[in-house]
Formats: sequence, structure tokens, C-alpha cells
Amino acid sequence: MDWGSTVASRLSTMMIAMVAALTFLLIHLGWPAQAQDRPGPPSFPAPDRPVAGIVSPEYSDEPTRDGHGEADRVLDRLSIKPPLRVADIGAGLGYYTVRLARRLGPGAAIYATDVKAEYLDQLRTRLAREGITGVTLILGRPRDPRLPPDSVDVAILSHMYHEIENPYEFLYRLQPSLAPGARVAIIDMDRPTKQHGTPPGLLRCELAAVGYRQLDLVSLAPADGYLGVFARPDALPPAGAIRACRQ
Repeated sequence: MDWGSTVASRLSTMMIAMVAALTFLLIHLGWPAQAQDRPGPPSFPAPDRPVAGIVSPEYSDEPTRDGHGEADRVLDRLSIKPPLRVADIGAGLGYYTVRLARRLGPGAAIYATDVKAEYLDQLRTRLAREGITGVTLILGRPRDPRLPPDSVDVAILSHMYHEIENPYEFLYRLQPSLAPGARVAIIDMDRPTKQHGTPPGLLRCELAAVGYRQLDLVSLAPADGYLGVFARPDALPPAGAIRACRQ
């Protein structure tokens, strides 16, 4: 008997049987159709304007900003007081984070997010040095702040909106973290995005495209820029229905 030929023949028969069984499953159970029917990730439009690069963990030196009353005016305008839960998105070295902690006191729910791990490391060191506890640091993604669901009453984005890789997707993914009645506060300069600012009309258009409604717009003079405040949308539009705004 030719044992080699016999073994080869049996292996060939087994392979044919396995292929036949797999073909039966694919045809009768509809596996390809099921895979095609699975929804993919939402598709968002790209911003129709330049996106500024991240160049520094802080907008300006803090004594100058405090000398112009920036944080006090912003926090007063937003009526920041306990028990509001606040997120400092794009926190950098924590200009707003530490001032929120001082205003809200021990036990406050404060989140500080950034897409740069090295900035968060510096902020963590600062908080420890200044004896500030209770701040939750979160490493976000360029298109997602990664905040917990229903965890924020006020989100503050200070001098960083123009650096967001895709503002439509970012705002879409921010919405689930905002509690009903929450507000989004954006501080920026009135100048083109490539010059590290956002014209107020463009800001209003981009937020409205995702369902956010403007509540307030005020100059921060003598501090730099303006404060725009927006209401959380109760419902989000389909990602495919969002249309990019032109600068």
C-alpha cells in the first residue's frame, strides 16, 4: 500500500468537505450580508477653513490675564458656583482649572482635559504643588474630549477652539457628556482661524450645524477676545446631514 498517497487523499477529502461546509454557511446564513449591514462610524464633514496647530500649553502669561480680569469676568458671566460641574477642555497648564477649583471649593466636580499628555503631566504637578485636589485629568483625543456621560454643566474651551481637528465631530461627541441644560463657553479671538482665532459668525455657524444654540456673546475687553455661550442640543442631527461652514 502507498501510505503517502492514502494520507494525501484523505487530507484532500477533508479540505473539500471543510470548504463545502464553509460555503454552505456563507450562502445560507448570509454572513456577508450581515457584515455589510452593520453601521460604520459616523462620517463628518471636514472644516472648510484652516485648522491652527497647537503651539503652546498656555495662551498668555497668567499675571497679564488676571490683570485684565479675564477669568473673573468669564466665571462671573457664567455664574459659576457650587454645585455646578465644570470641564476645562484644552486645559493646558490649567489657567481656568485652578481658578475653578478655588471658586468651587473642596468636593467640586472639575474635569481638565487635553490632547497632549505632557501638558497634563505639567498640570498634575501644578495641582499637587498648589494643594488642589479633586480635579479629574483626562487625556482626550483630537476629535473627542472623552468626558463621562451626563457629567458636565458647563464646558469651557479657552483659546483653543480654532485648534480642534474637526469641530463638527468634536462637538457631536461632546454632547453626551453634557447634562440637560448645560452650556458650552468658548473664549477666542475675533480673527481668522489660521491666526489662532475664530470669527464669531463662523463660531455660531459651526456650533449651529451640530445643534448648539447661541445664548450669549460678549467682549472680554480689556482682556483678549470674546466669550460665546451656547446651549446643549437636546438632539443631535445625523452626522451625514451636517454641512461645513465657510470662513
